[in-house]
Amino acid sequence: MVADPLNGKRVVILGFARQGRALARWLPTVGASVVVNDAKSIEQLALDTGAYPGVEFVLGGHPEDLLDGADILCISGGVPLDLPIVQTARWRGIEMQNDAQFFLERCPAPVIGITGSAGKTTTTTLVGEIMRHAGHKTWVGGNIGDVLLDVLPKIRPSDRVVMELSSFQLELMTVSPDIGAVLNVTPNHLDRHGTMDAYLEAKANIITHQDPLHSTAVLGKDDPGSAGLESRVPGRMFWFSAREMVANGVFLAGQRLVITGSASPDGAPLVIGDRSDIQLRGEHNVLNVLAACAITGAASVKPDVMMSVIREFRGVAHRLEPVRIVEGVTYVNDSIATAPERVLAALRSYSEPLVLLLGGRDKKLPWEEMIALALRKSRHIVAFGEAAEIVVNTISALCGNLDIVTRVATLDEAVAEAVKIAQSGDVVLLSPGGTSYDAYTDFVERGEHFRRLVKAL
Repeated sequence: MVADPLNGKRVVILGFARQGRALARWLPTVGASVVVNDAKSIEQLALDTGAYPGVEFVLGGHPEDLLDGADILCISGGVPLDLPIVQTARWRGIEMQNDAQFFLERCPAPVIGITGSAGKTTTTTLVGEIMRHAGHKTWVGGNIGDVLLDVLPKIRPSDRVVMELSSFQLELMTVSPDIGAVLNVTPNHLDRHGTMDAYLEAKANIITHQDPLHSTAVLGKDDPGSAGLESRVPGRMFWFSAREMVANGVFLAGQRLVITGSASPDGAPLVIGDRSDIQLRGEHNVLNVLAACAITGAASVKPDVMMSVIREFRGVAHRLEPVRIVEGVTYVNDSIATAPERVLAALRSYSEPLVLLLGGRDKKLPWEEMIALALRKSRHIVAFGEAAEIVVNTISALCGNLDIVTRVATLDEAVAEAVKIAQSGDVVLLSPGGTSYDAYTDFVERGEHFRRLVKAL
């Protein structure tokens, strides 16, 4: 057996959350010498070091002598790249890697990678379901679900892998998947990337390193950020669009979904199905379905298989997820909406009067456009968390009417206020616009807390 290139290398893992833990499990299996570093203490991490035999732990800070003798620095997704230890590693010329790159370099099966500022989890999940119904053993993970390194030994060349990839993962990557899709690129994570140019460059890595002869890029024709990457595509390219006909890909023609060009089984335009077959609410989800059809078309899936899944697909948890109807009021969990752009999509999905729960932690993104629409569509806005002040100040600047907004500290208080305000026929919508990190480990924990609060009403 040929030794893995990591055999004998000293690898420092920076950050010990989901990705860091997977790396600490996997790296020793390929012969690497592993050191884990995290600013949190062993108690804060609730860590049992015995579960990671042979792994060294340096916790409670980031001493730079940790890099002495290091061959590779593995950076977990949530770790800022402006940390002094990361900057020192760059200065020393230490190679930087992450779990997604390690996986792509070693995966024996074809990989579909999906990224975007919004919609990537829904699209990734739908693509995974379509691939399974097409008869492939399919592994779905990456930025969602499983860290795929955990299942790498089980994957066979005949399988298919569908990965959601975030800009945090992509910014370090120098390999690209066989099929790479960029759904959209709109302002997001500027607290991490600093500029839109840097954010766009990170997203582009999903196609930049593709094999020109054996790869396909899937881009959104309606989104300037995604469409603008056309010149970066090294191989074959498919489009998806809800606004115009495309020669190669999937588009909406009136109320019908049409596949055409080399995405179509015989090259001729073919109706996949009807828009009314889509069970998901909102125009943004129509685009997600079109994208999923273009992506699976690139993987040679037949349109009737695509449509059989689309007709049954009800969405993903924490994404416009109806939780419960109480006294005629519908409570909806959209905790995934961690940017104002996502809240805009949610707002456009409802004609009912809304009681909107906004807040969380700001990502240094503009709130004005979203709140202007929220003011037109909401009976009331409840602002909570760190971003509550931004919400209130933005409302004050836009209309001066602070009677429409209530400011509270926590999600518990926000739900309690919403219950007092909502009337039969209203929708209480948790679509925060900010991240969960002011009070929760992630948007899933926030969404589950919202579910518990609503189910207890």
